[in-house]
Amino acid sequence: QVQLVESGGGLVQPGGSLRLSCTAPGFNLDYYAVYWFRQAPGKEREGVSCVSSSVGSSNPNTYYSDSVKGRFTISRDNAENTVYLQLNSPKPEDTAVYYCATDTLSSCRFGTRIMDYWGKGTLVTVSS
Repeated sequence: QVQLVESGGGLVQPGGSLRLSCTAPGFNLDYYAVYWFRQAPGKEREGVSCVSSSVGSSNPNTYYSDSVKGRFTISRDNAENTVYLQLNSPKPEDTAVYYCATDTLSSCRFGTRIMDYWGKGTLVTVSS
């Protein structure tokens, strides 16, 4: 059974930085697009970012929601079988549980929430 595991969440001050990690023990993420979603209390889960598969390409495509564009960066390290989400200059409204997921396709379909596998999430709290 495929399990995605997020880590790196915690308390961060506004304007600080935090890096989230997503890995999948026993499952090769290299071939698949990987998404980050978030869900704040009382709100729907929303897509934050996506990185396409880097198999066959040294420069995978990346996508961001308008609310995080220019502040968050998604990347992947295939040697570590890990996808990262770097949160720079976070704001209090970025407070949420962050989930990684994959639809086991190679390209991103940013905007969809239909995924094959989800992690359990990691809580990010942005507060001074």
